[in-house]
Amino acid sequence: MEHRVADPGPLGLAGFAMTTFLLSLFNVGLFKFGGTASAAISGAISLAFIYGGVAQFAAGMWEFVRKNTFGALAFTSYGAFWIGVYFFINFQGGLAVKGALGLYLLPWILFTAYMAVAAMRVNVAVLLVFVALTLAFLFLTIGAWGGGHTDMTKIGGWLGIVTALLAWYASAAGVINETHGKVVLPVGPLSGVIHETHGNSMPPARPLS
Repeated sequence: MEHRVADPGPLGLAGFAMTTFLLSLFNVGLFKFGGTASAAISGAISLAFIYGGVAQFAAGMWEFVRKNTFGALAFTSYGAFWIGVYFFINFQGGLAVKGALGLYLLPWILFTAYMAVAAMRVNVAVLLVFVALTLAFLFLTIGAWGGGHTDMTKIGGWLGIVTALLAWYASAAGVINETHGKVVLPVGPLSGVIHETHGNSMPPARPLS
């Protein structure tokens, strides 16, 4: 199918992956210098607004133009999620309110879980992103609940790193396959779904019949 705009999927996935990666480094406690908080948090918060937030939100808007409901909902929602994180930390004092972060994350478990069900009609790479992200949100929510559970947050952080790497792969597949005009990085087509020959990292889920 001929499209009037380029595939926004690789941009949305890259913005999500990079922001998730840095914040996950913070959650697992890596890159602490001199015993202070992880240096990853500064970069993560900046990316949360610009790249993970605004850029990913814009990718969602372009998916609407391409009539891709799945991509539009995913990118717009997670773009809004990262913008929300930025405001939650910088303007709402959310981290200082006991239990606030857990409550912020809780509904995202439910949203990501049903998006994982929808992703079963997309491709394997995208499906793995949503499965890993659902688990990451689950452990991070438990970790942020009440007085906090450090081990659960660390597990969620490691799952976040896995999620970021999977999203980067899906993004790389989209742009590399598109520019090479052939499948260089396979994304794993799922049975019963029509897929483009190459490119289109997050194609619309369309049944054959």
